[in-house]
Amino acid sequence: MKSFAFNQTTALIAACAFIFSQGLRGQPNLPQVSSDQSAVVYPASYFADFYPVSANDMLNRIPGIGLALRGGSSGRGLGAGEGEVLINGQRTTGKNNEGRDQLNRITADQVEYIEIIRGTSENMDIRSGGQVVNVVLIDNASRSSTTIETTTRQSGDGTFDSGGQISLSGQRTDIDYIVNLEADPGYRYWDSDEFTYDKDGNLIGAEKQDVSRDETEYSGNVNLGFNMSRSVLKLNGLFEQRGASPTDRERITADLVSGIVTEQSDQQSTTRRNWEIGGDYDYEIDSDSRFRVLFIVNDRNSTSDRIRYDVSNQELKPNLFLDQLSRDRERIIRTSLTRNVSEKQGLELGAEGAQTIRDSDLKMGLDTPGERDESYGNLVPVSIDNSKSTVQEIRYEPFMIHNWQINDRMSLETRLIYESSTIEQSGDVSRERSFSFVKPRIDYRYNLTQSFQVRFEVERDVSQLSFSDFSASVDSNDEEKNTFAGNPEIAQEKLWRYDLNLEYRLPNDLGVVNSEFYYRDAEDHIDRIDVSTSPDVLRSARGNIGDGKWYGVNFDISAKLDPLNIRNALFTTRLRIRDSEFTDPFLGVKRRREGNGRWGLNMGFRHDITSKRLTYGINYSNDSNDGEGRKQFDIDDIEERINQPSMSAYIEKRAFDNFTFRFESRNLTENQWCRSRTRFVGHIRDQQVREIEDYCSRSGIQLALRVRATF
Repeated sequence: MKSFAFNQTTALIAACAFIFSQGLRGQPNLPQVSSDQSAVVYPASYFADFYPVSANDMLNRIPGIGLALRGGSSGRGLGAGEGEVLINGQRTTGKNNEGRDQLNRITADQVEYIEIIRGTSENMDIRSGGQVVNVVLIDNASRSSTTIETTTRQSGDGTFDSGGQISLSGQRTDIDYIVNLEADPGYRYWDSDEFTYDKDGNLIGAEKQDVSRDETEYSGNVNLGFNMSRSVLKLNGLFEQRGASPTDRERITADLVSGIVTEQSDQQSTTRRNWEIGGDYDYEIDSDSRFRVLFIVNDRNSTSDRIRYDVSNQELKPNLFLDQLSRDRERIIRTSLTRNVSEKQGLELGAEGAQTIRDSDLKMGLDTPGERDESYGNLVPVSIDNSKSTVQEIRYEPFMIHNWQINDRMSLETRLIYESSTIEQSGDVSRERSFSFVKPRIDYRYNLTQSFQVRFEVERDVSQLSFSDFSASVDSNDEEKNTFAGNPEIAQEKLWRYDLNLEYRLPNDLGVVNSEFYYRDAEDHIDRIDVSTSPDVLRSARGNIGDGKWYGVNFDISAKLDPLNIRNALFTTRLRIRDSEFTDPFLGVKRRREGNGRWGLNMGFRHDITSKRLTYGINYSNDSNDGEGRKQFDIDDIEERINQPSMSAYIEKRAFDNFTFRFESRNLTENQWCRSRTRFVGHIRDQQVREIEDYCSRSGIQLALRVRATF
């Protein structure tokens, strides 16, 4: 592993050196750097040779844009930001209706310029630890555009699925608008094999599954902006509907010891409905003061019904029934007053309040002796602990933020938040707890040169709990367990974040080289814990396992290949090296954080043949499979997940002035997703292996054709 990381790092550095050794060419329409070096501005003329269709197409041509969109920490509430995208200096206030989604609905001819904000600012309610993308539109009282897009996808089993969308965007006097209607196809197919071995390595069982899921999500979005003399009002609305999405699963299992072959059929239906309304009101009191109010209200309902049958002589006999209902609601309001206390300093005072509610209800029926119930799939109802629950959190956060432009090269942002919250659970479990946290943050940025920026950040962060962890839920990955236990005692994970970021922008807009070093000191880390009520009934749930740490470094390069005589080509790569240390609650041994493999590598190549109005590209990703980080430890089993390299490619053609044809191919390597699960007799600490399961699934190559027309 060390050899791999060293070689990859050396290769990245050598690539940069080679680019410089070839000499640098001047380019027209280079981006402009602001006088205080806090922003890099890309005028619309910069993108002219690429014939972009949408604002999103323009973003994709900017070297290092992935770094800007990646952002910093993602804390709780409206005040935190990650990968922030602004439109005319305003963000889209929403959880499911984000700014990046709107850029595909804005045509390129409506964009005046795009800026990458590298500094901090009291004038924008953005608290991203990285950079911010601001897309500025032309101020034209009569601009408008219509975009129509159709999508046809072919899954690995040859099934075709179609969808499309229509978008209207523009400006009428002082009103900006974006309206979008979409039908998103979501058909999926995969098949899998599983082989079971005893503790001595002898093959004792085999299983084959074929799974298909047919679903289409319908959605509508409305984004309105009202520009007044001293104020701006933004309103956003979203509605999503996913009807009954049937999932069919056929399973054949062979017991090689007894010679018995069984066949099962699974039928599952899932529905979902989601709506959200968000708003942002910004009022300029005077040249030095601003008042702002932001709010979000959303509601998400989902139902999932599953019945599993034994198949014999073409007859179906139910043996498992699962019905899960959930409803999530959120209401957030944030208000603040910002004032320039001097020419180089700004102060923001405000408060945020939030209410989050989750209702859940889980029912299960089994083919066991007892009285059967038609509402349980004509099976016997089974009692599940903590299956009916309502969890509510009320949170208040007063805050103070100070921005200081120390000089033309240095800026400092300090933030102090006091969080007070109450979490109440009712239903099968009654519990109420109160919490309070002080969350400071320091964000220091230093432009050593016009091209080289150093960013250092220290932050105390509190994680957002998943309220689904409080009550019982469906275990869709383990046929032997069926359900997860809930844990009403789970508490927030607390982190001290330390980040050092070194960014170098290559001359003549040739690219960006970035190194990010990070360290996380965790308290009350969340993983799986023992919640068994007796030694004979082993149960685990999500809970707090204690303190730990994780750390690593990310190397990023986004470079144009002009010096190699490949005009209008962009190469990107990201190498992630990481490690972690936590104490496993079941075995009491040190191990890595769940899902925290040693390294990960992503590479991409994009080439614009401007004379042909043609673009093609390829993307590659690979993750390490070594070490404890790829293992999930539970009370009676260990799962090791094995990823294979994946590759995708696309080709895009602009034709007839306003048509774009895009052909995509995913999973070109036809990689498999594999899992090795070791089951134990009783508790894992006894280390008595019962059996080992080797599972692999595959979905084949997926193809898609998108046709977009703009008017």
